[in-house]
Amino acid sequence: MNSLQDAIYNWLTIKVVVDERPEDTAAVDTKALFEEILADEHGVQVPEVKTDEQMYYVSLEKNGEDKTYRFPRDLIEVMIDQINGEPEKYPNYPEE
Repeated sequence: MNSLQDAIYNWLTIKVVVDERPEDTAAVDTKALFEEILADEHGVQVPEVKTDEQMYYVSLEKNGEDKTYRFPRDLIEVMIDQINGEPEKYPNYPEE
């Protein structure tokens, strides 16, 4: 993962999916992977997320500094919108 902003974007996108589909094992595993990337590559623990009608705001601490990143809702929610629009393409495969 190149930048912290990219890592947060990827984590937040899949977090939104997991929040709506907590039984989706692939999404849960992917979220955990991005949390490892945030921790291992960027030294960031799970950030705080707030939202309003237009944006997601992700707050975190890195190297003693508080930082906030913001992302448009439509950019972050594109994956869950796609899943909800064509659920037959995104089945949940149970763990074996």
